[in-house]
Amino acid sequence: MALQHPSAPSCAASPVPRPTARSGVVHVNTRHTTCYTVVGNHLAQHRELSLLAIGLAVHIQSLPVGALVGIKFLSARFPESEHRIAGALRELEAHGYLARTRERLPGGKVVTRTVSYNQPGSKVTPAPRPARTPERPQKQTPTAPEPTPEATRPAAPTPVPVPREPLPEPRTPAPERHRTAAALLAELHHHEPRLLLAEREVHRLAPAAAAWLERGAAPDAVRRTLTARLPDDLKHPAGLLAHRLTALLPPPLPAIPVVTRRDPLQNCEGCDRAFRSAAPGHCRDCRPNHREAA
Repeated sequence: MALQHPSAPSCAASPVPRPTARSGVVHVNTRHTTCYTVVGNHLAQHRELSLLAIGLAVHIQSLPVGALVGIKFLSARFPESEHRIAGALRELEAHGYLARTRERLPGGKVVTRTVSYNQPGSKVTPAPRPARTPERPQKQTPTAPEPTPEATRPAAPTPVPVPREPLPEPRTPAPERHRTAAALLAELHHHEPRLLLAEREVHRLAPAAAAWLERGAAPDAVRRTLTARLPDDLKHPAGLLAHRLTALLPPPLPAIPVVTRRDPLQNCEGCDRAFRSAAPGHCRDCRPNHREAA
């Protein structure tokens, strides 16, 4: 009697695509249905862009609207340095994949607006507004009068003003020191673009910076203290600088002690005894005899 095999043989494995050429890449493509970004070959196979610029462009195109794409934010997100990321952004700007403009908001704050183009040469068009459908008139039915919002809503508490800490001021007026402090504040945006101050803010903060210079702080040390470790969501640069100039004010220089100089020792011309005097002559005991002899 023949042996029985109740278990069916296992199914054959899915065939692996074989290369049609002897060398080169083989693609195993899976259809994406969610979480994907369409990138043109004009970007993926660009012959003039660096690999870093191509990868950075793909990353920016995959981000939602309003995502942060600043140099400091990207350098914290990826292992590349700020210098390399800044160069890649300039490449994308030169080839039309990126546009960065600086705009001043109504409150005086300057922000950088970044526009990403998945196809160079395209224009930004405003989103169409949805069409408004005419409302049908409804029959008004008499209803009981509702209480007014002012009668039912509790009164909002009166905001208590927070006293602003006064800014430090120099003890002695020095016009040259004040001009140095004002120039230091006006040039901060050259070292950190987010610290662009209005002219009135420079005049308001200049005495506080002059107080630092009066206490022996070098201009470079003041600049490093004001620009170090800025928050990513900096909204009020003048307020941040006022806080740092007040909270981090160095102590005043110690007073120079007054040294009383003593007269040097002299040899008496009469008895050759040593005594202290500003000029050579006679000691205290020989002075009367010297006057009588004269």
